[in-house]
Amino acid sequence: MSLTGKVAVITGASSGIGHATAKALAAQGATVVVTGRREDRLVALAKEVVQDGGIADTYTCDVTDEGQATAMIEDVVKRHGRVDVLVNNAGVMLLSRIERGLTDEWRQMTDVNVHGVLFPTHAVIPVMKAQGSGTIVNISSTAARRSRPLGGVYAATKAAVAALSESVRLELLKDGIGVTVIIPGAVDTELSTHITDKEAQGGIAALKQNMEFLQPEDVAAAVVYAVGQPSRVNVSELVIRPRMQEF
Repeated sequence: MSLTGKVAVITGASSGIGHATAKALAAQGATVVVTGRREDRLVALAKEVVQDGGIADTYTCDVTDEGQATAMIEDVVKRHGRVDVLVNNAGVMLLSRIERGLTDEWRQMTDVNVHGVLFPTHAVIPVMKAQGSGTIVNISSTAARRSRPLGGVYAATKAAVAALSESVRLELLKDGIGVTVIIPGAVDTELSTHITDKEAQGGIAALKQNMEFLQPEDVAAAVVYAVGQPSRVNVSELVIRPRMQEF
């Protein structure tokens, strides 16, 4: 289905999966509103979209702040009249062993990966209910299905995303709103560059030597597939892995 006339909000759009998803949705005709904390990157992305013939708007926002997340959705509605797609993509992956006790990093992952999904979702539900339509897409991870050493807290946050997605889907069954959770395996993004733990850094480097990671565009294509279905179809869950990934 064409997405022409649809308005899509993408969080964490300044890089990686969010960046690629914005471009992919715009290529299908959607007006994309790219959000994140790094305004310069959002502006550069919007320029790319426009140069490619698409329509883009920017909104600088920290989705871990409930007030900012709510204001962002309200402003999008004021500017564009509706929100048809919300892609909750903002996330961080700070791997380490639990025994190291990097509690600040645990809090950061919980804030971004869980609250950063809850706050925009809560804000957009009344908008989509009033429209009688819409799709919420949440980005989880295969880590949610098989936790590994050094990834316990990250896996827990991504499992929470999957659980929340199913709960929201059931809550909104009769409101014309679809909910999809995309579950990617290893993706070549900047997330791994934020890891401070040396052991975890080495583990990621070893993985990259042994298999070809997904590209952000691969996950973006999955998002386009999910939101482009007829209104009778809800793509509830979509897993996408590198072909050589075992877990």
